[in-house]
Amino acid sequence: MEKIRIGSVGLGRLGLRHAENVASKIPGASLHALCDLDEDLLARTADRLGVPWRYTDFDQMIQNSEIDAVVLVSPSGLHTGQIEAALKAGKHVFTEKPLGVTVEECKVAERAVEAHPDRVFMIGFMRRFDESYMYAHEKVMRGEIGKPVLFRSYSQDPESCIEGAIKYAGHSGGQFLDMAVHDIDLARWFVGSEPQNVYAIGGCYAHPEFGQYNDGDNVSCLMKFQNDTMVFLFAGRTAPHGYNVETEIIGTTGILRIASVPQKNMVEVLDSYGVRRECSDNFLDRFESSYVREIQEFVDCIREGRKPSVSVYDGTKCTEIAYRCKEAFETGQLLEF
Repeated sequence: MEKIRIGSVGLGRLGLRHAENVASKIPGASLHALCDLDEDLLARTADRLGVPWRYTDFDQMIQNSEIDAVVLVSPSGLHTGQIEAALKAGKHVFTEKPLGVTVEECKVAERAVEAHPDRVFMIGFMRRFDESYMYAHEKVMRGEIGKPVLFRSYSQDPESCIEGAIKYAGHSGGQFLDMAVHDIDLARWFVGSEPQNVYAIGGCYAHPEFGQYNDGDNVSCLMKFQNDTMVFLFAGRTAPHGYNVETEIIGTTGILRIASVPQKNMVEVLDSYGVRRECSDNFLDRFESSYVREIQEFVDCIREGRKPSVSVYDGTKCTEIAYRCKEAFETGQLLEF
């Protein structure tokens, strides 16, 4: 089978990484088109990666019959409309999270996917494609730690990135949708159940700017899932040490911890400060291989005529849960699902 010809949309940090991966690291795929509003960035990137088609208009790009699939790394508010348009144009679709910035938008995406069952649709919950998380998930599924009792997951961005977070806060959907959505997805994946109730707390401990959006710079929630598993999630913007994602699953006969020390690699530095391990600087560093692996899965599904394990309904469910967490945070009440 010939290579899947991909058009990638958006050249921000993650969009650029996806474009580079498709261009050089995904067997069975070729980067056939790029789309971005910044014409200079578009031209430079397309020239560097050898991309023949360049667009500043998404609707024009998806009319190109030489493109088989699109990778959407556009602003969150554009996802639903672009998903719908691309599927209607006969393209397979991979979209970064969130599926939509409202539950209503997610339902629109669901209907679009249902209307085109011959197309492959996949949402980018990349942590499911991280080697450590995949390994731990297999152990849980095999019952090696017994029945899960508690799922705990932290996502922390470095304080050094706070200006970008504040700038984006007005249309991020809040901490639970913007950051904790990955932890929500992991909880559902590991626990194999859905939330029953949620209580959330947090605040603006260092940056009051988030308060105008009824949000915090550090937030947390405790959920009880329908199978009685306890789920605790924390999302913070002020980590002094760097980017940090860690997870723990406590079972009746064992415990799994993933990245409890957020080390960049296996190197230990011995210098005038003592002995230390350096941390990852950002999400692109920490989940470098995961971003390759998820796009490879998308391409393989197209080539093999199968559907990904991550579906449009996972995107909707995580958005629903994130907004319920946000409502619990805003009201200070224990809320049922």
